[in-house]
Amino acid sequence: MKAWIAAALFVLLPTHAKAEECPQRTAAHSRQLAELADQVARWDEAYHRQGRSHVSDALYDQARARLEHWQRCSELPTANPLSSAQGPIRHPVAQTGLRKLADERAVVQWMASRDDLWIQPKVDGVAVTLLYRGGHLQQVISRGDGNTGQDWTPQAAHIAAIPKQLHRQGTLILQGELYLKRPGHVQASEGSAAARSTVAGLLARQALQEKQAASIGLFVWDWPNGPADMQGRLDRLAQLGFQDSRTYSQPVAKPSDAGRWRERWYRSPLPFATDGVVLRQGQRPGGERWRAEPPHWATAWKYPASEALALVVAVDFNVGRTGRITPLLRLQPVKLDDRTIRVVSVGSLERWQQLDIGPGDQVAIRLAGQTIPQLQSVVLRTATRAHLAIPHRDHYHALSCLRASPGCASQFHARLTWLSGKQALNLQGIGAGTWEKLLEAQQLDGLLDWLHLDEEQLLAVPGIGLHGATTLSQRFAEARQRPFPDWLQALGVPINPANLAADNWMAMQQRSLADWQALPGIGPTRAAQLQAFFQHEEMLALADQLGKAGVAGFQAR
Repeated sequence: MKAWIAAALFVLLPTHAKAEECPQRTAAHSRQLAELADQVARWDEAYHRQGRSHVSDALYDQARARLEHWQRCSELPTANPLSSAQGPIRHPVAQTGLRKLADERAVVQWMASRDDLWIQPKVDGVAVTLLYRGGHLQQVISRGDGNTGQDWTPQAAHIAAIPKQLHRQGTLILQGELYLKRPGHVQASEGSAAARSTVAGLLARQALQEKQAASIGLFVWDWPNGPADMQGRLDRLAQLGFQDSRTYSQPVAKPSDAGRWRERWYRSPLPFATDGVVLRQGQRPGGERWRAEPPHWATAWKYPASEALALVVAVDFNVGRTGRITPLLRLQPVKLDDRTIRVVSVGSLERWQQLDIGPGDQVAIRLAGQTIPQLQSVVLRTATRAHLAIPHRDHYHALSCLRASPGCASQFHARLTWLSGKQALNLQGIGAGTWEKLLEAQQLDGLLDWLHLDEEQLLAVPGIGLHGATTLSQRFAEARQRPFPDWLQALGVPINPANLAADNWMAMQQRSLADWQALPGIGPTRAAQLQAFFQHEEMLALADQLGKAGVAGFQAR
């Protein structure tokens, strides 16, 4: 047994992700499966027949994988993704395609039983077969369904990257990738940028313009009727002018070698877009034994997806501290750049209404700044629209939900979280989770009820132990000593307290609209907001509560 196998398995086993579970067999899911199958079929038809891509390559791949998974779960035959790609020209050697390894564990397992292994970038383009006879280019055939494809010889005549003559007699069969030239392309930061679909679109045209043809390159990844050993094939390919084949084919002895090359090619400049790497055995059967199906001697290990196709499970509406309503999509968990995403914000109620997203829809998401999941678009909208309880925007504003009244759970919780944060009272160790526990225990009705909770009451709250109760009691006591501006910030005053030119509540409560507008930098809108804030009935009650608690600036003079 190879020395690295046991150690690698020991390291990688804990990180192996569970496969996506099968959905329940419901009428709703059956409709979703039929809708997805219909959509994927339309995408296939547009791509293979017209060279048009209505969705990014990454999203298509994920939609196809989800469809096949759902079909297996429902014990339905898996659709052939290339059924619409058949053509009139038969390949001299079948195009095999590749299976995809799910993760590092799968890489370890695949490599464990194989020797003489090599790695190549998985160039993101369109696969072709090149047939030479007597040194002359005879035919260029699109991949099609692996057995037959379209005749791209007329288009190839204009592509300088495809040699029209080679210094070699006899019959020579090459398989490779026509790609969009992208000098200095860094996959990790730039993504594929529709490289595959762009090339497919160009080759679907009846005639290529000179500039379009010059933008297409060729990477030969195999020579089915060439030398038996990999190094021999690469050396002979380089002699024939296909130097990239040797440059971007490297021997690997263990998974860590493969991982290093994969990472290097992902983050370093290359002349083409890639969507992963390909692992190959140097020795493989002769081309006459190849079939239009993934072989056992080669496989793909793809890069983390830059965008993900996510199934919407539910739509929640979060009301923030100021009354802003933000729709949140709860998703069936998806992996994105090695992160698991379960929720994504739509941004605003207006945008959600425009997109009309509901449970059962499938959306595209990507990471903004490598950390925050961001909604891109709706990819597939289910025909069955669920009824959703949408909060009315007129019910929520900067002075609503100062108590834990019906319909106020979200905004009231947001007010408490803001109040204890660094921008306000800075109550260390007290955040959203603490307030959630107190609310679930029904210990809070008003915004400041926590000021009067003692250790015994806190200890009775589920999830709060002796140490926690003591700490909370200390923090609540410290809050009473916070300065007046911090408390104004905690209550949500609509301006920086430093600009109010007063150090007590009573003085500001007595200001008229004209008084507010007389202050530097305060216009009519802000003046109206300030007057409403300091005159609001519930805000006055909170100020009185703080005065009785001995908080500076709120006591009567």
